[in-house]
Amino acid sequence: MPNALIVYATEHDPWFNLAFEAYHMEQLEEGRFAAVLYLWQNDNTVVIGRNQNAWVECNTGLLEAEGGRLARRSTGGGAVFHDLGNLNFSILLPRDRFDIGRNFAMLLDAVADQGIRAERSGRNDILADGLKFSGNAFSLKKRAGLHHGTLLVHSAYERVARYLTVPPDKLKAKGVASVRSRITNLVSIRPGITVEGLNASMEKAFLGHFCTDSSWQVRRETDVAFRGDSRLDALHAHYASWNWRYGESLAFDAQISQRFTWGSLTLGFQISKGQVTRASVYSDALDSDYIGQIPDLLTGCRFHSADLAGALQTDDSCADDLVTPRCQMAADIAALIREQNW
Repeated sequence: MPNALIVYATEHDPWFNLAFEAYHMEQLEEGRFAAVLYLWQNDNTVVIGRNQNAWVECNTGLLEAEGGRLARRSTGGGAVFHDLGNLNFSILLPRDRFDIGRNFAMLLDAVADQGIRAERSGRNDILADGLKFSGNAFSLKKRAGLHHGTLLVHSAYERVARYLTVPPDKLKAKGVASVRSRITNLVSIRPGITVEGLNASMEKAFLGHFCTDSSWQVRRETDVAFRGDSRLDALHAHYASWNWRYGESLAFDAQISQRFTWGSLTLGFQISKGQVTRASVYSDALDSDYIGQIPDLLTGCRFHSADLAGALQTDDSCADDLVTPRCQMAADIAALIREQNW
């Protein structure tokens, strides 16, 4: 009998919520559940992607001075602002049942249940009336997949401009007015919608898409039921740690940046005696796992364009990503490196 779990968060601690999500990825990989839906909220929080530079993306001093918190998630994508007008969701499924298209269909059904017609747009957004109210990110492990994202219900999203730094290349590509005006709250489209009502619609859509017959055993809990587990405590400490959230700020001997169709990328190199002794990468690409491999691929290479570009052309780089084929990402980065004529 397959088991499904639906969990409603009681905490607004971003580090706990991300830890709780990671904890249930482990539970799913161990076969304890066949489907998990986690519904949660963070208060006054900036969440950055796994491979982003905290100091570049966010005015961390102002955020913390005003009682906010910085969190770093395990998936790729860009920086977002969370408050209690925003509902976050995590859909966790076994790898062989993980289908991004089906996940998006579930989300569209959930908002349709609230009387809102919406559509998927681009790599990871959901729009209503041409305006974005949901951003999404993904992660695949050996036996489990994660799809999580935001649903803006009545968020004070104008605070995004107060805490987040919009990269100049994105401003150039989209324009200041576009960056600031392309977001909306669901309450602006359907007055009276609430986080609680959307929670109920999310549960209904989740059960309809992933627990499709009477053989499923569905368990509903709050996060309180899982507290005290040592693995969850360790994950909480990890996500709350300064090292995870901020990481190192390194001085580089060479640095290049470029925005591609699949996201932005900055590569930094520390060089000694013509060899790369340390490489670092910052990116809002959705494929956080591949981006995370790049420093290891480049470290130890001769600091020469052909050598560096060649190091990216591995068998693994041509595995399919969730959104953009890794071979395309590798080819784009290699071409950028070759252009430098190092």
